[in-house]
Amino acid sequence: MNTLFDKIWDKHVVQQVEDGPTQLYIDRMYCHEVTSPQAFEGMRSRGLKCFRPEKIYCMPDHNTPTHDQDKPIEDPVSAKQVAALEQNAKEFGLTHYGMMSKDNGIIHVVGPEKGLSLPGMTIVCGDSHTSTHGAMGAVAFGIGTSEVEMVMASQCILQQKPKSMRITINGTLQKGVTAKDVALYLMAQLTTSGATGYFVEYAGEVVRNLSMEGRLTLCNLSIEMGARGGLIAPDQVTFDYVKGKEYAPKGEAWDKALAYWKTLKSGDDAVFDKELVFDAKDIEPRITYGTNPGMGIGITEAIPTMDDANFKKALNYMGFKAGEKLLGKPIDYVFLGACTNGRIEDFRAFASIVKGRKKADNVVVWLVPGSWAVRKQIEKEGLDKVLADAGFEIRQPGCSACLAMNDDKVPAGKYAVSTSNRNFEGRQGPGSRTILASPLVAAACAVTGVITDPRELL
Repeated sequence: MNTLFDKIWDKHVVQQVEDGPTQLYIDRMYCHEVTSPQAFEGMRSRGLKCFRPEKIYCMPDHNTPTHDQDKPIEDPVSAKQVAALEQNAKEFGLTHYGMMSKDNGIIHVVGPEKGLSLPGMTIVCGDSHTSTHGAMGAVAFGIGTSEVEMVMASQCILQQKPKSMRITINGTLQKGVTAKDVALYLMAQLTTSGATGYFVEYAGEVVRNLSMEGRLTLCNLSIEMGARGGLIAPDQVTFDYVKGKEYAPKGEAWDKALAYWKTLKSGDDAVFDKELVFDAKDIEPRITYGTNPGMGIGITEAIPTMDDANFKKALNYMGFKAGEKLLGKPIDYVFLGACTNGRIEDFRAFASIVKGRKKADNVVVWLVPGSWAVRKQIEKEGLDKVLADAGFEIRQPGCSACLAMNDDKVPAGKYAVSTSNRNFEGRQGPGSRTILASPLVAAACAVTGVITDPRELL
């Protein structure tokens, strides 16, 4: 009996190259401004048109400023990339959601919320965090620029089939523990290379009880364990989320799609190349202390001690010591957002902690919704008022401080508690020091000015 991954993969095989890769059909490709210019240039130089332009959606997100988006972009490189995407989309007849349009945001937030990412699909983008869309019950993975060009030209891609892994998380999450903490825990257990060569299916009671937003966060971080991607079998949570979305099937087409989607699960006797089982009771709110997402601890734990050169280098960069606890350490910046935690549920979580409290004076806080739709929902629910009363302001959508490709850069030596996905050296700005955390931990730090266990404030 096949795994869910096998079912979706096999249905999309166009042909199998003997002793070589699979030619895989792609249902949806997303393009942003950073990894697409060379692909468009390649198409142009070969005189090619996009094979199925209606399957490709473009939007700028990495380079977009998160304030004054109605004015020209100040950074010349960013301005050029954003303008090039708009021009390329126009020339090749592709749908383009430009800055300030109601449809714009981070591509991995907008895809699911518009119903462009659906169960059973194959989805690619020139961005490693494409794994996010696997939460819909899709096979979604990041690709390189030459592969972006390949999909533009043929709507297919050449890929070696990854191995399969199932990660089951049993039990019930404790108070204050979120999908982000689950992902950070898994990364610490597996390390950042523990899932290399695998496509991961997440299963178990914890995963079934996650909201769609939580599942998107979990799948988003699959890539940080080295996995090719991650996915979750679609169920009633998925169907309720998708129903009525702009691009979701309607009427009779919905009934037909739903009948198919209900078959999308691994068989009881499905065989995975690797199986791992974890227990929710072992997971507390988490933070990272090093320079890769696997270097993390429970928030009440001490940094481990290791006789390893890379470990020592990371601690030196972060200004931390082995054996010390991070609770109570002063911080400088807090960032809520990114394709990891820029959804409405993340803002609700953040607001639940700051309500009735005030922002700490020593902290700069960037609250960046993942899309205009999220920002609109924040206003509809009155969360903007709660946040404003506590001294916070909501910015405009974009990738923001997840990576140093726009104005939202953390200065050298400063500590940022960030809900984004990576804490590499200089990821949030040259010399910046990133501590990855959940929206609840970020909120607790934002009101206290130091690393704080959110359970004390809940």
